[in-house]
Amino acid sequence: MSYHEDYLKDTVKDPFDNLRQPFLRFLRIESSGGILLIFATIAALIVANSAWGSEYEMFWKKEFTIGADFFHLSKPIILWINDGLMAIFFFLVGLEIKRELLAGELSTPKKAALPIIAALGGMIVPAGFFLFFNRNGQGLEGWGIPMATDIAFSLGILSLLGKRVPIALKVFLVAFAIVDDIGAVLVIAFFYSANIHWNLLLIAMILLVVLFIFNARNIRYIPFYMIIGWVIWYLFLKAGIHPTIAGVLIAFSIPSTRKIKLKDFNFRMNRNLTDFCDEPCEDSITLNHQQLASIDNMQSQLDKVQSPLQSLEHSLHGFVTYLVMPLFAFANAGVVLKGAGLESFNSLTLSIGASLVLGKITGILLFSYLTVKFGISALPNNIDWRHILGAGMLGGIGFTMSLFISNLAYDNIILLNQAKLGILLGSFVAAIVGFVYLKKVLSEKT
Repeated sequence: MSYHEDYLKDTVKDPFDNLRQPFLRFLRIESSGGILLIFATIAALIVANSAWGSEYEMFWKKEFTIGADFFHLSKPIILWINDGLMAIFFFLVGLEIKRELLAGELSTPKKAALPIIAALGGMIVPAGFFLFFNRNGQGLEGWGIPMATDIAFSLGILSLLGKRVPIALKVFLVAFAIVDDIGAVLVIAFFYSANIHWNLLLIAMILLVVLFIFNARNIRYIPFYMIIGWVIWYLFLKAGIHPTIAGVLIAFSIPSTRKIKLKDFNFRMNRNLTDFCDEPCEDSITLNHQQLASIDNMQSQLDKVQSPLQSLEHSLHGFVTYLVMPLFAFANAGVVLKGAGLESFNSLTLSIGASLVLGKITGILLFSYLTVKFGISALPNNIDWRHILGAGMLGGIGFTMSLFISNLAYDNIILLNQAKLGILLGSFVAAIVGFVYLKKVLSEKT
C-alpha cells in the first residue's frame, strides 16, 4: 500500500464526517460562547452594582467619533455596540439563515416544518402571555421582548449535559432558534424602527439590488460586498430603519456557490499532494520549487471549494461569539438592583420573566404537538416529547435578542431597567429549569 493510500485510509474513515464536522464545530463555538455570555452578564451585574457603577454607566454614554471634517459619524459607545457591532452579529445570523434554507434543516418542507412551526409557537404564545400579564400596566410596547431565543446561551446550557444529549435535539434547538431569529428580525424591522426617510431607504435598496446583481453574475470578491454593505448600513441608520436589518439583507446577497465541484477538488488535491512529495518522502529544512508550487495550487483549490457564504460564516463565527456578543452583554446587562426603577418589580419585570418561561414552554410544545398530530412533520430520530419539552424550557432563554429589543422598545430608563431585570430573571429560571429537567431525562435514558 502506498503512502497516500495509507494516509487516506487512516484519515477518511467516515464518508459523512465532512458533513458533520462544520455543524459540530458550530455547536462547539456556540456552546462555549454561551458560557462566556454567562460570565459577561455576571461581570456586568457586579460592576453596575459596585462602587464603579456610575463610571460603568457614564463610560457607555461617552461620544465616539469616526471620520474627518467632510464626513464624520458621532455616537455614544453603547450605540456603536448596539447599532454597529451588532450589525455584524445580524450579518452572521443572515448567513446562517441562508445556509439553513439552502442546505440545512430548513432546506425542505418536511425538514423545516417542525422547527418552523415550533418557533412560531415560541413567538406568538409568549407575546400573547406578555400582553395578558401586562394588560393593565405600562410598557405594552415591549411585547416583542419575550419572543426571542438566545441560541448561544441555550446551546451553552445544553453543552453542560455532555455527550448524552442526542444530536437531533441540538439540531432541533438550532433550527427553531434560527427561525426565531428570522421572526425577531421581522419584528424589529416592522415594529421597532423610527420614522422612515424614504429617499435614503430607496438609495439603500438600489445598492442592495446591485449586490444581488453581483451575486447573479457570480462576482465573488468579498471587499465589493463589504464596502457597499457598510454604505447600506449607514443609509439604513440615517433612514430610520434599524441598521442591524441591513446586516441580514446584505448576508442574503453573498454568493453561496463554489467555483469547483467536489470531485474535481478531490482529484486536484490528491494530484498536488503526489507532486508535493514523491515516495519515499524525505524531510528537509526548505521546500523546493515544486513543493512551493503545489502549496500555491492547493491554496487556490481551497479558495475555490469554499463558497463566499461559508467562508465568511467560518471567519466571523469566532469574532462574533467571543467578542461581539460578550461585549454586548457586558454593556447592556448591567442592571442596577437598587434605587429607581425597581419599585414596580412585580409588574413589567414579572410579566417579561413569566412570558419567557411559561410562554416559550407552552408555545413550543403545543405547536410541535399539533404539527406531529396533523401529520405535517414527525419527531426526529432518537428524541421524544420529553426532549421537546426540555427544548421548550431552554427556549425561554431570551437574553441577547431580548435585551436588544428592550433597548428599542423603551426610552424610559425605569421601564428599560425593569425589562432587563425581567429578561435576566426569566432567562435564568429557564436555564436552571431546562438544565435540571433534561439532566434527569437524559439520566433515565442511560
